[in-house]
Amino acid sequence: MVKLAEVTTLAVGGEAKEFFTATDPHSAIDLIKSADQSGEPILILGGGSNLLVADSGFEGRVIKIESTGISFEEDQCSGGFITVAAGEDWDQFVDWSIKNNFSGLETLSGIPGTVGASPIQNIGAYGREISESIARIRVYDRKLNEMKTFTQAQCEFSYRSSLFKRNLDRYFIVEVIFQLKKGEQSLPILYQELADHLNIAIGDRRDLESVRQAVLEIRKRKGMVLDPLDPDTRSAGSFFINPIIELSELPKGAPSWPVDGDSSSKIKTSAAWLIENAGIKKGFSLGGAAISSKHVLAITNRSGSAEGGEGATAEEIYKLAQVCIKAVEEKFAIRLESEVRLLGF
Repeated sequence: MVKLAEVTTLAVGGEAKEFFTATDPHSAIDLIKSADQSGEPILILGGGSNLLVADSGFEGRVIKIESTGISFEEDQCSGGFITVAAGEDWDQFVDWSIKNNFSGLETLSGIPGTVGASPIQNIGAYGREISESIARIRVYDRKLNEMKTFTQAQCEFSYRSSLFKRNLDRYFIVEVIFQLKKGEQSLPILYQELADHLNIAIGDRRDLESVRQAVLEIRKRKGMVLDPLDPDTRSAGSFFINPIIELSELPKGAPSWPVDGDSSSKIKTSAAWLIENAGIKKGFSLGGAAISSKHVLAITNRSGSAEGGEGATAEEIYKLAQVCIKAVEEKFAIRLESEVRLLGF
């Protein structure tokens, strides 16, 4: 049996009853169909970077998607359509897009995971979201037992969510078709921290590679780039979503941003600010689990750290997350929502 600790970035989680690797969509769909027919629970796994699996493991079939392939149709006027297999590594694809002078994904550099998993939670960073660059998504519909193609509008993207996240057990993403602009300059930089790092004004552009390197440097400083030699990066990235609340609920001094496409009084605030101001500091630990010393939003498995310790259990990571949720709710009456998928809790 395979322990899910071996295939997740948090390096915790018990054994899977069944574990298969699918290197092409047909074998993945066959594995899904046979499990559905027998009533076996299924976990479709990409890079394991947004998942916390219980120590008891998964009593079902785990299918790790490792399909590869990138093809594109280039248009000299508008850019091109790039079709990417679900199992492609996300950051490697971003690097490929930049090396081929396609702009649109440069601020999403350094995010761990696979291309197929990235639209599910509409990954985003530094003022951009993946939904802005998606043209279509091809899926296998487990309920109807058929292939489907969704346009960008049909994917129902919102902040860290999508149709696929709201229907996790229905759709298997086979490939993602991106529409990217051709050129050596980035899209306008919209995030102040990134603009400051590049020494430019909001709305200015820089060459694609400079933006990518700046994003990687910022993420590495925050422990958000996986490094096997640094236990402070053994995490699932940001554990919590920035809450969307009513303007009247915003704590004094907390940062806020408008919610795209929302004309109501709702605003987005910083989960990191809420956690720190609720009294949870960087480095705070519970057993082998700890808040990162670099970024309060990351909960890490300290296994192999200089401070010693035998590493975290999944239960310790889960309990530390609950400590953060409770502290913020008691101090600010705002309940944090996990960005990480919790399985078996």
